[in-house]
Parts: sequence; C-alpha cells; structure tokens
Amino acid sequence: MKDLSNYRKSYEKSALIEGNFPEDPLQLFHLWFHEVDAENTDETNAMTISTFGLDGFPKSRVVLLKQFTYEGFIFYTNYSSEKGKAIAQNPHVCLSFFWQKSERQVIIKGIAEKVPENISDNYFDSRPEGSKLGALVSIQSEVVDSREVLEEKLKNLEHQFEGKPIPRPENWGGYIVKPIEIEFWQGRPNRLHDRIRYKIQDDFSWKTDRLQP
Repeated sequence: MKDLSNYRKSYEKSALIEGNFPEDPLQLFHLWFHEVDAENTDETNAMTISTFGLDGFPKSRVVLLKQFTYEGFIFYTNYSSEKGKAIAQNPHVCLSFFWQKSERQVIIKGIAEKVPENISDNYFDSRPEGSKLGALVSIQSEVVDSREVLEEKLKNLEHQFEGKPIPRPENWGGYIVKPIEIEFWQGRPNRLHDRIRYKIQDDFSWKTDRLQP
C-alpha cells in the first residue's frame, strides 16, 4: 500500500475576493478560461462530464468543450453512446474543469439538450476527415471483438468515401449544457480555498454565495 497522506501543496497563485468578480458567471468563466489558456500547454477545454447511468450509477468521463456562450457549454458526442442514453433518460449533468497550473476548478450543474442540427452539421464539416470517419466507424460504448474489426471497417470507409463528402451520422451531434449553478474554486494557502457559487434565480439573475472550503 502506498501512503499518500504527505502529498501536499500550498496554493498561492490567486484569489477570489468580493467585489472583484462579475455578476454573471459566464463572464468570469470566459476570463478564467483565457487566463488559463495563456499559460497552459495542455487541453484547457478538457472537462469531466458526469451523468446518471441507466444502471443507476453516476459515471464521469473527460470530453472536450468545443464552444461556450452566454447560453451554455457545447460538446459533441454519439447520441447512442452510454452518455447519450444517460442524458436522454436524465438531462441533469455536471461539468467540471480542473486547471492544475492555475490552481483553479470550475464545477457546473446544468441541463443538457441537443443543439440544432445545423450547428452539429457545421461542426462536423469542420472536423478532419479521419475524425469524421471515426464517428462513422465507432458504435460508441458497444462491445467489439477486437481492434482489428474497427481498423478494417475504417479501411472500407476510407475507400467508400475517397474523394466524396463524408456525411454526419444521424446519431452524432452536439449538446449544450445550460447552467443552473456554477462554482468557481481558487486554491488558497492553509486550505482556506475560495469557493464562489452562482445560482440561477427565477428572474434569470444570478445569486452569489461564498462557500466554506
């Protein structure tokens, strides 16, 4: 057994102080994202999405954020995948970002819904050909006998669509997660971290609270 009790780090890079953050959490997310992106060499847009599975268990996995607006957060996936089926049954999801170098986390509770088909079409058309074919090859989350089966299917599709446009599969597209609660976590010394929570109100304004770390 490896003892991890002495793994500690002092967080001292920044702070979230009352009066220094905006009333709209999407504005703060925009600011944080670009600050992190400026100093980060990894995928700043990597986020964990958690859903309630059909088996009753929560499940988390990493996906890539592809767009964020003042309406919500957009990512793309196979609608027939495990996560797609989970969202169809229960659209309440949680997104989380952990930006280690900046000592920051963002946790988002929201409602996922499919984006309009033309938005999915436009994004699919912008993808590299290999990624487009990959979406056609994979019946995401289903059991496959071997990797060779996938690679053979890819070769056949490469031949089939050589010099031809590759269509977006009907069961592949985007979701937008419309937030109802966003928490910003900034690491601070002595484990007295800053936690600022925004909650949407009936009039669509945002209420802010400081949470104890």
